[in-house]
Amino acid sequence: MFEQEIDRYEHTRQEYEQRIMKKMAPEDYLEWHEVLFSTHSCAIEGNSFTVDDTRILKEQGLAMVPVGHSLLECTEMADHFRAFRYMTTHLDVPFDETLLRETNRLVTANTLSYRAPGAVPGEYTTRDMAAGDTVFGDHETLVARVPALMASTAEALTRDIHPMIIAARFHGFFEYLHPFRDGNGRTGRLLSNWILLRAGHPLVIIDVKERDAYINALRQIRSEGTDEFLISFFFQTAIKRMESEMAQKHHNTHLGLFLF
Repeated sequence: MFEQEIDRYEHTRQEYEQRIMKKMAPEDYLEWHEVLFSTHSCAIEGNSFTVDDTRILKEQGLAMVPVGHSLLECTEMADHFRAFRYMTTHLDVPFDETLLRETNRLVTANTLSYRAPGAVPGEYTTRDMAAGDTVFGDHETLVARVPALMASTAEALTRDIHPMIIAARFHGFFEYLHPFRDGNGRTGRLLSNWILLRAGHPLVIIDVKERDAYINALRQIRSEGTDEFLISFFFQTAIKRMESEMAQKHHNTHLGLFLF
């Protein structure tokens, strides 16, 4: 299963690495995608920052609040920067609850008190959860399954399974468990990319424009009992992003600029 997706992805990834990744300084490449990833991951949860807004905040910090945005949105984005940096600088640690809880702590460090007074960043929920049109299961039962999810994912990383499949499968079932009071989506997307970066793969950035397709793929896990749709979505999203960036580079390389 997924042989065609894997073949197309790997062909695109090889070309992308040669044309994009190896042509840039590693720190520049990572910072570029930190801005893109943070923008879209937070936007999926309702943040209204554009890529340019995020870039300005990244460069100037909270001293420069982009026009039209609340301090809460700015703080959420600043928290995401810290969580992203933590994720990308801890690729050598075990994939376990320590990694999970610290990522969530950083994601929600300065905003959780506004959204869930009394809750503690990085601590599992102590009450049942609902989001959108989804009512999640009994929180005690779901939280108790987190260690098994982390352990099974860590074990999968030692086997001959494509990293994209592991990343998507982890993400789908983590969102199903929804173990934190806030930041579950951002935390899940960060750790899915931890899996990819550890394997030397580019990040998967889910564009906010694809939010409906993404949410629908997640719903299929609950309604159909399969993560096939989400795995395919991850492959397609990664390929689309890499092809888009290569097309931009080609266009900007061959664009004729005549000043006179």
